[in-house]
Order: sequence, then C-alpha cells, then structure tokens
Amino acid sequence: MFLALKELKFARARFGLMGAVVALIAVLMVLLSGLSVGLVNDGVSGLQRLPATSFAFEKGVQHASAFSRSVVDTAAVRAWAERDGVEDAAPFGNVLVNGRSGDGVEIDLALFGVEPGSYLSPAVAQGARLSGDAPAGIVVSKTAVDDGIKIGDTIKIARIGTELKVVGTLPDQHTYGHVDVAYVPLRTWQEVHVGAGPGDEVPERAYREITAVAVKGDSADLAAGDRAAGTESLALADSFDASPGYSAETATLQLIEVFLYAISALVVGAFFTVLTIQRKQEIAVMRAMGAPTGYLLRDALAQALILLALAVGVGVAVGVGLGSLIGGTAPFALEAGAVATAAALLVLLGVAGALGAVLRITAVDPLTALGGSR
Repeated sequence: MFLALKELKFARARFGLMGAVVALIAVLMVLLSGLSVGLVNDGVSGLQRLPATSFAFEKGVQHASAFSRSVVDTAAVRAWAERDGVEDAAPFGNVLVNGRSGDGVEIDLALFGVEPGSYLSPAVAQGARLSGDAPAGIVVSKTAVDDGIKIGDTIKIARIGTELKVVGTLPDQHTYGHVDVAYVPLRTWQEVHVGAGPGDEVPERAYREITAVAVKGDSADLAAGDRAAGTESLALADSFDASPGYSAETATLQLIEVFLYAISALVVGAFFTVLTIQRKQEIAVMRAMGAPTGYLLRDALAQALILLALAVGVGVAVGVGLGSLIGGTAPFALEAGAVATAAALLVLLGVAGALGAVLRITAVDPLTALGGSR
C-alpha cells in the first residue's frame, strides 16, 4: 500500500479528476435508484400492500392487462376458499375512474372493490373503515389526501354520476398505475363497473362479476385451485406486470442502470490502463529490485479500491442530498438497501475494470529499468 498511497498523494489532480467522474456516476445511480423505487411505488404500491399472496383471474386472460380484462364469477371465491392450503379467499374488483370532489378537485381513482369485513378491507389512519351500512363510503390513499381530498368529501364519478363519500384515509401511499387507490364496498364497485348510475337498472349479472379472487395462502396449490375453480392464477409479485406501464418503466430503468454500470467499469479500466502505461518505467524498476508481481498487483488494486470507495461515498452523499430536494415533484423514493446495492456494484465493477488494466503489470520486463529496451 506504500506506493499506492504515495502516488495518490503526489498525483492529487489526476486522481481527483478520475474520482469526480466516478462520483458523478454514483450520483446518477442514486437518483436512478430512487426513481426506480418511486415508480414501482407509484405503479403497484396498492397491490404490494394487499395481504393476498396470489390472484385468480379469468382463465386465458392476457397477463399484461389482467386487471382490466379479467371477469370472474363470484362462485370461484367459494371454490378457492375450500382448497387445502388456502387461509382465506375474497372477491376483488379493480376499475379506473375519473371523478371530481365537491370542492372542485379533479382526481383519478383506482377503485378496489372489496367486501367490508373481509381480510382485504384495509385498516385506516383516520376516519372509519368500509361498512355495509354505508355502501357509498370509500377509503382513500394518503396520496389522495395530499392532492386535496379529505374525509367528508363527496366524489362524483364522471359519466355515470355515482357519488362516493370519503369516510376514511389510509396510512400510506396506495397507488395503482400512478393513480390513487380508493377502497369501495364490492356491491357499489360492481354497479360502477357495469356503468350503472343513480336510478339506473343494474343487470343481475353485475353482482356475480368480479375482477379476480384474492387468495391468501403461501402453501396453496395454485394449479390445482385453478382446475377446480376454472381460473388462472398469478402470484402477487407476478401480477404487478398487469399494472399499466409497470413492465415498460422498470425494464427501461434497469437497462439504463446496466449501461451505467458498464460505463463505470470501462471508465475506471481505461483510466488505470493509461496510468499503468505511464508507470511502466517505475514498475520495471520495482520488479528489477525484486518486488513480486503479486505485491505490485495488490498495490495497484488497493489504489483503485481507495479511489473508488472515496468517490462513490461522496457521490452517494451528494445523490441522497439531491434526492431529498426532489420531494413530491416526481415519483421518487430512496431505500437504504437499493442505494447500498448500487454503491457496492459500482465499487466492485470499478475494481473489475481496474483489474483488467493492472494485469499489464505482469508483462512489464525488469530489463526496461536497466535500459534493456534500447
């Protein structure tokens, strides 16, 4: 480590420039990490917070749009509830609507239709839970409150005119497809789903239709349950892909992250390649003095590791600071695990890039130091 530390101190400007580049990459990785987590939360946090372990959709439904295309008969709920390994099964409905509060607040809502009293019925932070005695009462996400909705407001659904009264609010963000979630009693959801407004005749079939069966049970045999109920199941995590835009957004950000990791390794590798070439004479002298190749390699890698650790540390600190300023202007959320993973990958890939460069040390001829190349 003696040579590594001496050189870092002597060539401060050179290593400082390289560190600045790595730090900027780290800043970008932190911001991308926060954006990735924020988009996931904005897209599927409503589904993530459901206590279900899987959803049983209509058989043969397109998975990418299962929540908007699936129609399941309520009889499937009983069929699933009777399966071994199933702790509970409940009807679940999902539909996107546009509405306006009495105060003129325009809002889009993802209505989650659940039976009041079922295991899907959410606990509230304020107000009252869903109740069969208040069929038009809804419980809304914390993010809807941030948008100006409050308990006691009446939201009128566009086109059909159904009025829903806010009776409670949820403690956390619950969104689906970047739209605020509102829990509504299943019967009211079924009427909204078929487009029946106040005073309209509701077809009898409407009260037999749901989007899916929400199944709770880690040991449930999904294939056997599907055969018995005539459904097609997806595990909870797999159902996230059915949220609008979820797959495209996450795939795009992951691809950007992969390119940034590759760029980081290439930049660090290129820097240490040039540095090794410039140090060829000094390395040859040390080898002529008897320094083993392993020592020189460890010294060079230690130098790379020190530089990367310091630069990534500074970059992460700056990225976290900038992330805190973003606030609610974009779907952004920092998680310690995601940031730590990004930082560790940057360091490891940087060391890998440096390793490819410093292996040139093994090819340095000690005779070079003694003028043998002339």
